[in-house]
Amino acid sequence: MASYILRRLLLIIPTLLGIMVVNFLIVQAAPGGPVEQMLAKLQGHDVSATVRISGSSSDVATQGESRGRQGLDPELVRKIEIMYGFDKPAHQRLFDMLVNYSRFDFGDSFFRNASVIDLIKEKMPVSLSLGIWSTLIIYLISIPLGIKKAVSHGSRFDLWSSAMIIISYAIPGFLFAIILIVLFAGGSYFDLFPLRGLTSADFAELSTIEKIFDYFWHLALPLTAYTIGGFATLTMLTKNSFLDEINKQYVITARAKGLEEKQVLYGHVFRNGMLIIIAGFPSAFLSMFFTGSMLIEVIFSLDGLGLLGFEAAINRDYPVLFGTLFIFTLMGLIMKLISDLVYILVDPRIDFESRDV
Repeated sequence: MASYILRRLLLIIPTLLGIMVVNFLIVQAAPGGPVEQMLAKLQGHDVSATVRISGSSSDVATQGESRGRQGLDPELVRKIEIMYGFDKPAHQRLFDMLVNYSRFDFGDSFFRNASVIDLIKEKMPVSLSLGIWSTLIIYLISIPLGIKKAVSHGSRFDLWSSAMIIISYAIPGFLFAIILIVLFAGGSYFDLFPLRGLTSADFAELSTIEKIFDYFWHLALPLTAYTIGGFATLTMLTKNSFLDEINKQYVITARAKGLEEKQVLYGHVFRNGMLIIIAGFPSAFLSMFFTGSMLIEVIFSLDGLGLLGFEAAINRDYPVLFGTLFIFTLMGLIMKLISDLVYILVDPRIDFESRDV
């Protein structure tokens, strides 16, 4: 086991390196870098994220490149290039970035007066709250529901619950969030829940119990939107996994020996049926934590990591873009290794030493 863990840890290095290099090349090929944006601003062009998405500004990047460099003082252009590090060739910038990242030095944002680490720390509470609680709720709902559906396969409960799951799966999370606002956040009917932020303005003055209540009061609608959009896939995955195990020969043998149904289900089927669920946990958690939050964060005015990464990509804020990519990718690789190790706790028969990485 120790040698397997060591091989996996060593494999993280080339994997992370390859991901960073590929994304660096892709970003470099995209038009409208930070230098071009600054030049376009100096020329009076609108380079906001909204305009860049809508395309209403006639190719801002091209304007900055073709007009800005011609119409501005070359010395000023040179200073802007040095400020953003674009006085160096691409391969040198890539090498410097990788060296700095190896020391966990992610630099400062181009367009925000803060370091990348400080920005992540600032946005982390929002995404951490949404990611952890929504993942926990989804698993607490999906696993028991999936097991129940597998045991009662073909029954009325299985049919009507499947219909509800299909409906919830068909409604995007952000659309459900809008429905919740209309119904419960003062949209058209009831005004029961707050619409903005993670806490109230007087949060610091509240007692401990009141702080807890206020925190979950603000999280109620975002978590509901997250849960509705995420539990359908895991429920069906759990059902199919347990249904496949229930029909295997060892279950028939256990029943023939006179074991009760609960003993068969939780003593034999559960361990094998949960393997695929555990395998999908890292990707499910990272999806909720890092990538699945942007639209819901915008709808509920929650300033988290999803919105930070989106704005960094749109505004070509390379330090934030690559810094968050490096951190999240590293966390994903480590969590994948942890999930493999958890396999052993669920099923000790698995032997990683006998297989190749």
